[in-house]
Amino acid sequence: MNYKDYYKIMDVDKSASQDEIKTSYRKLARKFHPDVSKEKNAETRFKDINEAYEVLRDKDKRAAYDQLGSNWKAGQSGFTPPPSWQDQYQQGNGNFNAGGQGDYSDFFESLFGGGFGGGQHASRGRRSMQGQDSNAKILIDLQDAYTGASRNFTLQDQVVDQQGRMQNKERTLKVSIPKGIKPGQKIRLQKQGQPGVGGANNGDLYLEVGFNPDPLYVIEGADITTELTISPWQAALGEKVKVPTPKGYIDLSLPKLISSGSKMRLKGRGLPSKVAGDFFVKLKIVFPKSLSAEEEALYQSLKKLATNDNENGNESVKQKVDA
Repeated sequence: MNYKDYYKIMDVDKSASQDEIKTSYRKLARKFHPDVSKEKNAETRFKDINEAYEVLRDKDKRAAYDQLGSNWKAGQSGFTPPPSWQDQYQQGNGNFNAGGQGDYSDFFESLFGGGFGGGQHASRGRRSMQGQDSNAKILIDLQDAYTGASRNFTLQDQVVDQQGRMQNKERTLKVSIPKGIKPGQKIRLQKQGQPGVGGANNGDLYLEVGFNPDPLYVIEGADITTELTISPWQAALGEKVKVPTPKGYIDLSLPKLISSGSKMRLKGRGLPSKVAGDFFVKLKIVFPKSLSAEEEALYQSLKKLATNDNENGNESVKQKVDA
């Protein structure tokens, strides 16, 4: 068999990053997709591209492939793996023998085991290849995460038309939002990814969840924070106040003489996941924009009392020092 230079097939350098490999794969897969490509060798090239990507996108397979070293060059005939190869990489690493789909070359199977092709070659006619997984982002409301919901989302897909050009196509999916989902988590939709080839299954679609901006709440993981404005007398006297939460208003008792910027924690009232988050109330003392004559007089009285208390306290300290 001949050695296959997967880096050359993917049109990337050996030092290419995973993002560069993925970008090159998408470009080449569009160009040589058998359903739309007019290239004479499209089917063979598409098979080689998918085989190369199967190896280079996987950290372990790529590392193992690189272990062959520079002595095994593309086009070399009569290739056989080094004597220790099977013991080191086929028997010692179960990942290489995990089943897969598609018709892989003898070179691939000699390195990574026949499990990828079920131990036998598929039909040499039309190739079958499972579609690639896709990723997208969706935004939900905080309330959806509290209660769970079913929502319709419209996605923009890039598809190849009959002329081989990329086109945007809208599709609407009904998605179940699980209760307690957090920002950054993903929802998997089976067989909603890239289409398969030759009757094979579509890939999966992974939706990364984000939250729509909310004027009342800040979301950090499973914790939620809201800012509550209170008056100076509420802060001084420690009154009971109403606090808005995604589940409705609750009563919160303020301690006396609480400072602006203080946070009060309501344990377990955040997002309802396996370990429920907490709900935090950040307090902000706000003064009225204007004072009536009576209110100003009261503040003057308060000032006088505070001044007298300070003066009396300072005098007591002075007497102790003199003594």
